[in-house]
Amino acid sequence: MMHILLLAVGAALVNNVILSQFLGLCPFLGVSKSVNTATGMGGAVVFVMTIASAVTSIVYYGILSPLGLDYLNTIVFILVIAALVQFVEMFLKKNMKSLYESLGVYLPLITTNCAVLGIALSNVQNEYTILESIVNGFGSAVGFAISITILAGIREKLEYSDIPEAFKGTPIVLITSGLMAIAFFGFAGLI
Repeated sequence: MMHILLLAVGAALVNNVILSQFLGLCPFLGVSKSVNTATGMGGAVVFVMTIASAVTSIVYYGILSPLGLDYLNTIVFILVIAALVQFVEMFLKKNMKSLYESLGVYLPLITTNCAVLGIALSNVQNEYTILESIVNGFGSAVGFAISITILAGIREKLEYSDIPEAFKGTPIVLITSGLMAIAFFGFAGLI
């Protein structure tokens, strides 16, 4: 049980998918203008990454590996992730129209979000069991949600700050992201 807890905390904080592994930067920088939108994107990624970790592990260990088709894992994983994203998109469009509209183009981009695919591939490369894959996927997704929500909160505060003209916009966001990465590096001694 302690191994599972350490895996989840390590995935969320120590090996944060955005700030340590630098995966999923496109939605991180693009959707983090508002806390509400960032939280919605984080929730969608938590759902997709957790379910994708479970399904891709089952497909890999149940079908691909026994049949010697390991080389197809990237293509199959992308198809699984695309199907899950379509499900999330249909759900949000029907039940949460405002969130669906605020996420815009970034919602379908979860399909090609390298964070989701990267975690699915690392689960099989590290030979995690299905339970470990689910925990690693969930922890990584929570780390993604934490990072994007924190950056969104900081960006909302920066809108009212006196920032030199040369640093306004993307430069201050990149500097803030770098400082967040340094701060998350402090969790390295945690595990």
